[in-house]
Amino acid sequence: MGKFNVRVYGILINGDNNVLISDEREYGMEFSKFPGGGLEYGEGLGDGLKREFKEECGIDIDILRHIHTTDVFVKSAFNDSQVIGVYYLVKSTQHLDCRMGSRRFDFEDGKEPDQVFRWVPVSNLDIQDLTFEIDRMAWRVFVASSEGRPRM
Repeated sequence: MGKFNVRVYGILINGDNNVLISDEREYGMEFSKFPGGGLEYGEGLGDGLKREFKEECGIDIDILRHIHTTDVFVKSAFNDSQVIGVYYLVKSTQHLDCRMGSRRFDFEDGKEPDQVFRWVPVSNLDIQDLTFEIDRMAWRVFVASSEGRPRM
């Protein structure tokens, strides 16, 4: 029987209408995704997402609403498991306590694994800049909602 890999992610939009993106280098790959990660055994979705943001960004978050749950088969890019991604709109009033980059894949030379975050204007996020199809699916759902439309 195959294994399931449950992932939980947050879409964080700041007051300037920028979305937070995580650029990561691991397993010989470079990829861009929303902040978050794997659910640990015994953890609920909300608790897992809050833990991930605290570990990766150094902030506490509030979960505003569910955006999307993967509803098609997606094989992991890293192992032989089926990925189920759950996405939430989140907010925080704290300043990020993590390494910020000025461009995509703004990594330290030779460091692996490595992770760096960046703000991208909601109106400028090209769906192809998200590496994984599960993130693209969630972004499409988000943009189709009124909260995902760029502010005028």
